[in-house]
Amino acid sequence: MARWEVAAMNLPECIQEMLKYKESLGYSRKTYESYLKDFQRYFTEESHDAFTEDTVIPWCKKRETETPEGFRRRLTPLRELSKYLYAMGYAGYIVPTSIFPSIHREMPYIFTDMELIRFFTESDREPYCKASPCRHLIIPVIYRLIYFCGLRPNEGRELKRSDFCYEDRTLFIRKNKSHRERLIPVADDVAEMCRSYMDKSMEVYPDTEYMFPSPAGIPYQKRWLADTFRRIWDASNPEKYHVKVRVYLLRHRYATAVFTKWLDEGADLNARLPYLSAYMGHAGFEDTAYYIHLLPERLLSSAQIDWARMNTMIPEVEDEG
Repeated sequence: MARWEVAAMNLPECIQEMLKYKESLGYSRKTYESYLKDFQRYFTEESHDAFTEDTVIPWCKKRETETPEGFRRRLTPLRELSKYLYAMGYAGYIVPTSIFPSIHREMPYIFTDMELIRFFTESDREPYCKASPCRHLIIPVIYRLIYFCGLRPNEGRELKRSDFCYEDRTLFIRKNKSHRERLIPVADDVAEMCRSYMDKSMEVYPDTEYMFPSPAGIPYQKRWLADTFRRIWDASNPEKYHVKVRVYLLRHRYATAVFTKWLDEGADLNARLPYLSAYMGHAGFEDTAYYIHLLPERLLSSAQIDWARMNTMIPEVEDEG
């Protein structure tokens, strides 16, 4: 198939086509649009007439005020655009991963089973609060749901009552500013927990649409979820007061627990990776593969882990949402 070059005059059209394509796959336009508009502006101002290595690389240089994470976030949409242009038959240059900065990730703390047992036991002791009459019902459930379903904290916090279907044992995770929507199955005991909770909470707040309503009838703020988590952690694991913990670590623990179970069963991680990636709402397998590095040391030498493949993957930097 003949290929042709992407001239400046049709680059905006190509960008819009690529954004529509990404949206059709469930990605958020906002993830890419601002960076690609900046690239388009550069491309036009420099009077470039072809999408080539010589015309693209100058925009890819690290800016003085950019952090490595910000630099990588800026390059990612352009690499996706270059891959799209190539796939569509345009002459082009695919931005290589070799120019991406290496990101040092601090190893997150991984909860032990006993720490989680103590945490959830303490959450069950939350007293009734007249000013927030549903709080003692919410706290034991919301953190369990985030953990047992591997949710992002904001996904759990912003759930609506209509998102849970007891009959189908499913939870609908809505699309937000940076993540795709998805429908996930939940275990029978989790479904029973949610149904029991919702029966009780609807007696307190019958008119709100949200699953975990504050006294105002809307979701609690992100800060409340974080502060409450820390309070319960300190009360349940006082000897670990110095540990940097946050709600997002429940999601980390979920992923490592799934991988550990699969390895203990002798499963092929490469074959199962796409399933966990879809369940957790990751943009790509790379983000899911990151959790393999967090596994217990006894499992890291497993023959079921293809390290040659895993180490070539560049995971996205997750936000705290």
